Amino acid sequence: MAARGACDPPGPGASLRRLVLLLALSVSALAAADASGVFEVQRKFTRHGDGGEGHLSALREHDGRRHGRLLAAIDLPLGGSGLATETGLYFTRIGIGTPAKRYYVQVDTGSDILWVNCVSCDGCPRKSNLGIELTMYDPRGSQSGELVTCDQQFCVANYGGVLPSCTSTSPCEYSISYGDGSSTAGFFVTDFLQYNQVSGDGQTTPANASVSFGCGAKLGGDLGSSNLALDGILGFGQSNSSMLSQLAAAGKVRKMFAHCLDTVTGGGIFAIGNVVQPKVKTTPLVPDMPHYNVILKGIDVGGTALGLPTNIFDSGNSKGTIIDSGTTLAYVPEGVYKALFAMVFDKHQDISVQTLQDFSCFQYSGSVDDGFPEVTFHFEGDVSLIVSPHDYLFQNGKNLYCMGFQNGGVQTKDGKDMVLLGDLVLSNKLVLYTLENQAIGWADYNCSSSIKISDDKGSTYTVNADDISSGCEVQWRKSLILLLATTVISYLML
Repeated sequence: MAARGACDPPGPGASLRRLVLLLALSVSALAAADASGVFEVQRKFTRHGDGGEGHLSALREHDGRRHGRLLAAIDLPLGGSGLATETGLYFTRIGIGTPAKRYYVQVDTGSDILWVNCVSCDGCPRKSNLGIELTMYDPRGSQSGELVTCDQQFCVANYGGVLPSCTSTSPCEYSISYGDGSSTAGFFVTDFLQYNQVSGDGQTTPANASVSFGCGAKLGGDLGSSNLALDGILGFGQSNSSMLSQLAAAGKVRKMFAHCLDTVTGGGIFAIGNVVQPKVKTTPLVPDMPHYNVILKGIDVGGTALGLPTNIFDSGNSKGTIIDSGTTLAYVPEGVYKALFAMVFDKHQDISVQTLQDFSCFQYSGSVDDGFPEVTFHFEGDVSLIVSPHDYLFQNGKNLYCMGFQNGGVQTKDGKDMVLLGDLVLSNKLVLYTLENQAIGWADYNCSSSIKISDDKGSTYTVNADDISSGCEVQWRKSLILLLATTVISYLML
């Protein structure tokens, strides 16, 4: 493999785009100052361009694999994970152990646990087509690594009690199986996670925290393939087993984070902590759901409400609305899709729509923003999400555009009544998850500009995504470089 320059990402070159991840860390009242952490985000994503039918197929394949696991049962209530395609992949490099070693992991807002492949893993890939060097975690090779036994609190909490077969020396095991045949199984360990804290504007200091995570002993299905293989998964879900929850319980972070995905310049921000600028209006999360479910009240197209049954957006089994940055497109029930499609093309009866790889595509030489209406989603609490034509109509060749909204009924029969809003509608918006208040919100935003994060002492840090990502040679050497991942979510859990 050819050598790369200091600024080159560890993947297939120009197709990888950079995001910046900021970790705002709070410490106890006795600490001298609260801290924040800076991380660099890597993203491989090509939604626009001249990819042709193969590109469309890859988009569909990515979301199809994700939805294949969307309603699949799993063995333990620990969340889900999976692989993405070349159409969208976020991943990170983290440091684990003493001395710390580097691991490349996908980051998933829809799953919970952090797990990496172990040295004794059966079926784990030994190489990756991303051009990165894979590393197997060896608990015995880390001075700070410890086995989590089944009678320890972390394991008891995840199982909802001590297992009948548990002994004081038995490991805390995990096993996750998905509807498409992919699986991961292993045992939990505790070790140091290495990261950098922000100690001032543009200044960082190294830090670490003890977290419990999965040591993968066996992989199956797509997770064992070398195609886009990584070392593991970093879950960003709501459960107490997630890295976010563990850091919060240790008093190092607040349970709130935000992401801002920039499709204009390819940059963006992902932040853990209290984002105070921009201001974001929030809508409540649906209680007792494992993932980010919200209450959708209605949809407007060009200011006109879709005439839909009042119960079509009800939450419930195999229903409801989920915010998922890991899904590339946006999926709505068939009845909603047909009404939405008709209103989008209401003033373009002369346009000939053709089907390419199940996408509705058409030729158009003008500006889609001038020729097509905005689509607005209305949520509980008078919160709206506006999707511009250039976001839901993506270009796939010269003057060829395809509809990004998809008929959920043809994607998976189990999720045909579900609304799943992915990257298509979340791009160029700051999306804020305030788990402390069980709410989520968003605001249109220039994701290559600055945001402000405050700590518990009231100090505010201005962070500019461009300034942080510009020093690629320095940033690339940091101990933790967190990236969003388009990993597969399992939305129903045992």
